[in-house]
This record gives sequence, C-alpha cells and structure tokens, in this order.
Amino acid sequence: MKLIVCKDYDEMSAKAFEVMKEVVTSKPDVVLGLATGSSPVGLYQCMVKDHEDNGTSYKNVRTYNLDEYVGIDRNDPQSYYTFMKENLFDHVDIDPANTHVPYGNCKEDCEAYEKELDKVSIDLQLLGIGRNGHIGFNEPGTPFEELTHIVDLTPSTIEANARFFDNDMNKVPKQAISMGIGTIMKSKKILMVVSGTDKAEAVKGMVEGPVTTDMPASVLQNHPDVTVVVDEAAASLLSK
Repeated sequence: MKLIVCKDYDEMSAKAFEVMKEVVTSKPDVVLGLATGSSPVGLYQCMVKDHEDNGTSYKNVRTYNLDEYVGIDRNDPQSYYTFMKENLFDHVDIDPANTHVPYGNCKEDCEAYEKELDKVSIDLQLLGIGRNGHIGFNEPGTPFEELTHIVDLTPSTIEANARFFDNDMNKVPKQAISMGIGTIMKSKKILMVVSGTDKAEAVKGMVEGPVTTDMPASVLQNHPDVTVVVDEAAASLLSK
C-alpha cells in the first residue's frame, strides 16, 4: 500500500489526478471503477479541467460505479447517477452508453450488475472511505468475499449522509446496492482519496490495524496495487 500525504484537500485532489491521468492516457479504452461522495469531487474537477484545457479524451473509456441508493429515482438530485452526470459525465466526451451505475432493489439486480462486471477487468478502482471504514457501502461485518449485494445502511452512515438530504435522517434511503468487497478486490489497481479529521480513525485502522471485517477497508492491505492519497487531517492519527 502506497500512502501519499498531502497538505490539504486541493493538493490531495491534484495528486490523485496525476495517478488517474497516467492510467487514462496510457490506455485510451481503460475501464474505470468510480466513486461518489465529497472526497472525489476535487479529482473529478481536475479531470474536467484537463479535458477542457488539454483535450484528454474519454470517448473510449468505460466506467462502472460502486453503488447507488435503493428506492431513489435515477434522476433524483441525490441519486449517484445524477451525481456522476453533474460532476463528470456531462463535462467530458464519454459515451453515456459506456457509463454504468448499479440500479435495483433485489438479488437479481445485483447478479445482473456482477455479470456486467465479469465481462470487463477494472483497470483502476476509485474509492473513498466511510467514518466506520466502509468502502463502497460495505459496512463493518461484510464478508471479504461478498459480491454485488443489497446493503442495509448503518445508523452512522445514514447520519453521515443526512447532510445531502436537508440534514434529515428520515429522508436518507435506508438501503443501497453496492459492489461487494470481493468485487472491488478484483480491480487491477485501487486509488483511494480521503480528507478530514473525521476520517482519521478509519485511515489508521485501514493502514495500521489488523485485517478484519470490523474495518472493511483493512482488506486493502491484501491488494497488490493500492495508492492512498490523504490530506494531513486524515493522516493525523497515523503513527508511521
């Protein structure tokens, strides 16, 4: 696991973009696994700016998103489908047919998404981390071999996401469809971005703690190619 500590969020986003750009330019038909949330927004802004300024093309890129809320309309302002369109897809030359965001509420929907993922090999999977160490929506206790599945969100995750729903926990969906940890670990390369003191404990557990399902992100210690880009606040509890 390669750890890069940056001064702040902007530096973290720029450093993560360097990793992303190298992958995208070295393989024009690259397959990307993408994430949502506040952590990757700066990275996506760098990708859009680079596309506008330097013409870096995404027309042959295919993308597969980690997760989506259950029971939310695709075009809802808070859906991850909408998030990806607003933060990246609408601003680069990617073919909408090459973008994939999971959708559904049952086992069959999960199996269909997993089957799509089996047809490709994700070259770079982008991740954030939850306060409780979740990756995707794989909450503590999720088996490491789990594939795409329906998740019951924990109270801490619902609370953390309430800020996107008028700070009303009752408006936050209670379930999500998510790539499993086993799905994520198939990726050739993983890039994680983390910022803020509220993630410091999770970063410490991921990097320095034991590999345990109590801290889902700790499984990344077992992956052969992981780059974690954090700001100083998120790295503040690391002892090394």
